[in-house]
Amino acid sequence: MNDTTLRRYAIVGTGSRARMYTRALVDTHRDQGSLVALCDTNSTRMAVHNRIVTDAGLDAVPTYAAEDFSRMLREERVDEVIVCTVDRTHADYVVAALDAGVDAITEKPMTADLDGLRRINEAQARTGRRVTVGFNYRYNPVHRQVRDLLASGAIGEIGSVHFEWLLDLRHGADYFRRWHRDKSQSGGLLVHKASHHFDLVNWWIGARPTNVYAQGGLFFYGPENARRHGLGAQYERGHEAAAAESDPFALHMSDSPDLTALYLEAEHEDGYRRDLNVFGPGITIEDDMSVLVGYDTGARLSYHLVAYAPWEGYRISFTGSRGRLELDMTEFEYTSPDQDENTPVRGMPAPKDHSEARLWLRRHWQRPEEIPVAVGDGPHGGGDQVMLDALFSGADDGVRPDHADGGNALLTGLAANASIASGTPVSVADLLKEEA
Repeated sequence: MNDTTLRRYAIVGTGSRARMYTRALVDTHRDQGSLVALCDTNSTRMAVHNRIVTDAGLDAVPTYAAEDFSRMLREERVDEVIVCTVDRTHADYVVAALDAGVDAITEKPMTADLDGLRRINEAQARTGRRVTVGFNYRYNPVHRQVRDLLASGAIGEIGSVHFEWLLDLRHGADYFRRWHRDKSQSGGLLVHKASHHFDLVNWWIGARPTNVYAQGGLFFYGPENARRHGLGAQYERGHEAAAAESDPFALHMSDSPDLTALYLEAEHEDGYRRDLNVFGPGITIEDDMSVLVGYDTGARLSYHLVAYAPWEGYRISFTGSRGRLELDMTEFEYTSPDQDENTPVRGMPAPKDHSEARLWLRRHWQRPEEIPVAVGDGPHGGGDQVMLDALFSGADDGVRPDHADGGNALLTGLAANASIASGTPVSVADLLKEEA
C-alpha cells in the first residue's frame, strides 16, 4: 500500500460490517484506494481486520484507540474515513473528520438522534467536506429500475405508496441479541433498519417527509412475550449455555471462526456480548411498527415493519394518476430452524445472495404488464458490490447519498419514534425547531 497516488482511507469501528470495506480496499478495489489505518475501542477486533490485510499479502496497517481518532487522521494523512461504529457515535466521528478536512463515508443510519444530525449538518456547512451515507439498497439494480420507471412518468403523479418489510425469524431476532436492542444506541429499528427503506421512498418519489404518525411496540421478543406465547428457553446468552442448544433463536458464535475472533475473543476488552437471549430482559426497541408519512409533494406512505416473520422480503406499491407499479421481493420464502449449508452458524441470518423479484406495471384501462427484472447476485441484491464500485471510483452517478439524504431518512424514523412516544402526529419542521 505504498502507492501515494491512491486515495487514503481509514476505518473506524471494526465489527463484522466493516469487513466489507476492509476486504474491498485490500482486494477487489485496491487499485482505487489504500487502507492506511484502523481505529476502534477494541484492539482484538482491529487485529482481526489486520489479518484480512496480511492475508491479502499486504503489510498490517497502524491501529489507533478511539480516543486517538483525530491524531490518526493527521498522522496517516487520511483523505476519507469510513465510519462503522455503534450508531449513536457516528456523528462524533463524522464531525471530527469533517473538521480535520477529511471526507466521511458512514454506515446507515447517518446518526441516531437529532443532536447528531444537527452537528453533522453544521460541520458539513462550515467545512464543505463530503458526507456519504451507505444506503446500499439504492444500488440494487431492481430498485434503480423502479426509480427509472417512476421518473419516466409510467404511472403519472404519485399519490400513495404502500411498503411492507418483513424480517424473518433469523434476521429479525439478530437485532434483539446485540447492541441494537438498546434504543439509546441504535434509535430502534425505525432508525437503524428502516432508514434504508425511508431513503428508498424519498429517492424513488423525489420527496421529503413533512409529517409522521406511528404506532409500535414489542409484541414478540422479550421475557413477557415469551411467557405469553410459550416461547424461549431460560439462559442469559447462547455461548456455552446448555439451555440454548435446542433453542432455534440462540446464536452459537463458536460455530463461526469469524464470530469467535471478532466477538468471543474480544470480550475480555470491553465485555460486549453479541449473543444475548432475544427473550431476555433489557430490550427497549420495538419489533412491530406501523408508520404513516406525508411528503412535500402531497404523496402519502403507509409503512409496516415486523421483525418476527416466517419469511423474509418486502412488497411495495406506488399508485399514481395513470396507474400502479408493484414490486414483490422474496429474499427467503421459508426460514428453517436447522443448521444447513445456507446457515452453517446456528442462529445467524443466512446471506441474501439469491433474491427473487417480480415487478408489475398496471396502467389505467390496460392489461397488467410484468416488467422483466435482473436481480443482482450477492448481498442486498448485488447492491453492496455496486455501492463499493461507486464509492471508491469517486464517480458522480447521481445515486450517491449525501448528508441531506441521510438526514431526510433519519428524520422520518426520529419523527416516528417521537410519535410512538407521544401518541400524536409529529411535524418534521416542529421536530427540528425543538432541537434548535
